[in-house]
Amino acid sequence: MTQSDQPGLEIRPVTAEDAGELLTLRRAAFVTEAQQYGDPRIPPLTQTLEELVADLGADGVITLGAWQGHRLIGSIRVLVEGTKATLGRFAVAPDLQGRGIGTELLTAILPYLPEGIEEVWVFTGRDSVHNIALYNKAGYEHQHDQTAGDLTYAYLRKLLGDGEPAQA
Repeated sequence: MTQSDQPGLEIRPVTAEDAGELLTLRRAAFVTEAQQYGDPRIPPLTQTLEELVADLGADGVITLGAWQGHRLIGSIRVLVEGTKATLGRFAVAPDLQGRGIGTELLTAILPYLPEGIEEVWVFTGRDSVHNIALYNKAGYEHQHDQTAGDLTYAYLRKLLGDGEPAQA
């Protein structure tokens, strides 16, 4: 469990018992993204509760939540594969965006990564300027773009090591 610099913010792993609240948070947070890209069928909006519960229990998946009191206000999912971690399903409640909660989650994930992680990847819509700026500020560098269907994703990477191990 991580105590944040944000007053009253607690960051800790999300469990299956939190799945309903996590599903609600993600749907609220990703509507704006879906509207921006004109695609209401993006995966965070179509995932079922059963699929989400299964994902929370999957090997190699770490999901952290940011709570303010009893309210889940942010989350981040990490898939660990070998020496690589990939961030995804990064969400902050729409009414609280721009208050540093996303930055807190990006920082909080590092101590939860297993030893041996050398790089952390994240992807977002290429036109999601605010998201890309947030990742750049946190030390992620653009590597390439990839088109999937009608969307083009920007892939960014942060190398760990040289003073920033996964257990930082």
